[in-house]
Amino acid sequence: MHSRLRSVSLVAALAACATLSQAAGFVLTSPNIKPGSTLTDAQVFNGFGCTGKNVSPALKWSGAPKDTKSFAVTAYDPDAPTGSGWWHWVVYNIPATVSEIPEGAGTAEGKSMPAGSVQGRTDFGAPGFGGACPPAGDKPHRYIFTVYALKTDKLDIPADATAALVGFMINANKLGSASFTAKYGRAK
Repeated sequence: MHSRLRSVSLVAALAACATLSQAAGFVLTSPNIKPGSTLTDAQVFNGFGCTGKNVSPALKWSGAPKDTKSFAVTAYDPDAPTGSGWWHWVVYNIPATVSEIPEGAGTAEGKSMPAGSVQGRTDFGAPGFGGACPPAGDKPHRYIFTVYALKTDKLDIPADATAALVGFMINANKLGSASFTAKYGRAK
């Protein structure tokens, strides 16, 4: 019994390692934002006391798992004083043939988004990119940009779904992900 349990555990561990190594080369980059850097005025919201340009960054990815059927992209602030963070950008149903999103594509209309992709509702209450705007005087917040490789061609999600529901569906279909984090804070 002990040796059989050990064998099952070993098989499970090897399977987990294979999944991790499959996604190990998955990388997300941006020519506009360097990992660990401070966001520029371009990626800052224009509203709620912030006066940025509210432009979504260009994102590029490579090394997705071989069975990827679509992608999703999110921008998330885990430091927002909400108890649940703040979703700044939610994009899904990006075709598997796509490996980048151009700068400024995250407008509400999404005209420059890859064909077939959908921008979900953010915590600003509407689809499209919403830039950084932490409370004045708060410590700099982290903004995590993530691309997810998904095992399905399409996430069937209602148009008015919350970002949390989209996140649930992304995680339920995730093969792998790649992220980078930048920061932004406002003086008091």
